[in-house]
Amino acid sequence: MSITPERKQELVKQYATVAGDTGSPEVQIAILTERITNLTGHFKSHAKDNHSRRGLLKMVSQRRSLLDYVKGKDEARYRSIIERLGIRR
Repeated sequence: MSITPERKQELVKQYATVAGDTGSPEVQIAILTERITNLTGHFKSHAKDNHSRRGLLKMVSQRRSLLDYVKGKDEARYRSIIERLGIRR
């Protein structure tokens, strides 16, 4: 269900705005999206796992908040991150 450190480093490299950037909203949104995707697949075989479902909803809410923050700061960055990650909105 969680992502491997190698995959996390790939996401950081791919979405970082500058070298060594691990905390920008783009990186955080990318990591959350990866975790959400993994959990969504988990629910295909574990439909009654309500404890994990709560965690999923918290992650979706956190990602939504970060996306709203980016949208408020820079609309072009928002559209770029949505397009790159394939998030519908």
